[in-house]
Amino acid sequence: MLRNLTIASALASPAVAEPVTIAALGDSLTQGYGLAPEDGFVPQLQNWLTVNGADVVLINAGVSGDTTAGGLSRVDWTLTPEVDAVIVALGGNDVLRGLPPSQARSNIDAILTKIAARDLPVLLAGIDTPNNYGPDYKAEFDALYSELASKHGALLVPDFLGGLTRIEDRAMVMREHMQGDAIHPNASGVALIVEAIGPKVLELIERVQAPTQQSGLPKSDRYYSSGDRAGSDFFWCCPNC
Repeated sequence: MLRNLTIASALASPAVAEPVTIAALGDSLTQGYGLAPEDGFVPQLQNWLTVNGADVVLINAGVSGDTTAGGLSRVDWTLTPEVDAVIVALGGNDVLRGLPPSQARSNIDAILTKIAARDLPVLLAGIDTPNNYGPDYKAEFDALYSELASKHGALLVPDFLGGLTRIEDRAMVMREHMQGDAIHPNASGVALIVEAIGPKVLELIERVQAPTQQSGLPKSDRYYSSGDRAGSDFFWCCPNC
């Protein structure tokens, strides 16, 4: 009898919530190019979320120099069983290389489709395309993020670099918040980016925790198919960074 009561009590007790695991799929901005490990985007965002009360684990799935095609090629093995949500921050290197916006759109669309197949909420981070290739190129590239976020029901950060590009004093930004290459942010620049993006990541976590987003199964029991596993002209990833 005592054993049965103990079992019943255990079954009735609320399960201890597991931390939310988020994979950040991106390029050198995500990876933390040129920075000490603790100063990169993912570690700083992890700290910001913890300070703001989120029980979360971030996975750094950033690869320096990656394009949207590169992100698509590795999204399947990025979506490991423990992943609850995804941040997608790609496209800067496509622009740097002058790749067609239609190609980036197709790749990001495919990435979001693969994430949706796992029923995972996603935050899409866009870019503010410079005018190097003309206004039509800029308009087409800028628009693809909001359009794809709407199509897939994703949260949207229009400009990953918004924490920097919203500062009017460009000279000060370059002097105080950029690395010597004038391309990548330094630790203080990343901190500004994190402060701007952090609230949206909290919304992403809320989507994970919402009942409509949950299967009710522990992570170990989830099913995964065997085949799946203001302008920013001054700030672009280098091809080999």
